[in-house]
Amino acid sequence: MARDDQPGSTLPRRQLGRALREARQGVGFTLEQAAREMEMSKTSVIRIEKGHNDKVKLRDVDEFGRLYELDDEQIDDLKNLAQQSSTKSWWAGTHLIKAGFAAYLELESAASELHIYHSSIVPGLLQSLEYARHVVRPFFPIDTPEDVEQRVALRMRRAAILTRQHRPIHAEFLIHESVLHIRVGSAGTMSRQLRHIADMSTRPNISVRILPFAAGIPGTWCPVLPYIILDFPTGSREFGNEPPVVHTETTMGTMFFESDEDLKIYRGIHESVREATLGECQSRDLLRQVARRYEQ
Repeated sequence: MARDDQPGSTLPRRQLGRALREARQGVGFTLEQAAREMEMSKTSVIRIEKGHNDKVKLRDVDEFGRLYELDDEQIDDLKNLAQQSSTKSWWAGTHLIKAGFAAYLELESAASELHIYHSSIVPGLLQSLEYARHVVRPFFPIDTPEDVEQRVALRMRRAAILTRQHRPIHAEFLIHESVLHIRVGSAGTMSRQLRHIADMSTRPNISVRILPFAAGIPGTWCPVLPYIILDFPTGSREFGNEPPVVHTETTMGTMFFESDEDLKIYRGIHESVREATLGECQSRDLLRQVARRYEQ
């Protein structure tokens, strides 16, 4: 779980670790050599390079930079990332967010594009306040009413990345038609939720496409867990582009996939699903049609 002393800035830590790894490889140092020169364990160097350390000392960053023959400007950039990694995120300090999901939230807040598939409930970013309350309660049965409200408030704040005025994130949602018919809350709750999705889909940065029952199992796609593909802004001045990542969440925890092979598989799945979905206008019409049925 997230704690007050637990920095949430996953992305700067990842960038710092990757930059140090590339610098080490650039001068031909093995992990063992770097650890010996830095008077650290090999495990410690690996953790820094993978961005797993909550905090990296500026002194260590400076020594790594000198060891890897970086110039002063490059070392200053590395130190800047180390300082950013200690910045608390807006969700820090709450006991309601698991550490794995906190790591995802940090990546989501820095992403430029999201490609999302869900087959059972409305994706969190598109949930209405009312729908979210009904989703949260059964998932966290020991929560107090105050905890439930705080979880819902956090979910609503998270969704602001879709509607913020400055660089709203581009998001593509592929949603199985079953989501429209799995009743969460009252008929009125469902009607208002589906109309909310339809309204959100009119925004230029949001695409919603429904995978209809009639599509069956399209192409090479097979039933998979819900997933989110995150792409990041290109052209970073300091260290190039942040690699994309796939996030999946199960009852037992969170998983991230980052290898080129895994990304290729998930992008292939996403393309197969997208090809079988209804167009954006058709999807919007279906959402509103099912909403009217709930109203009746």
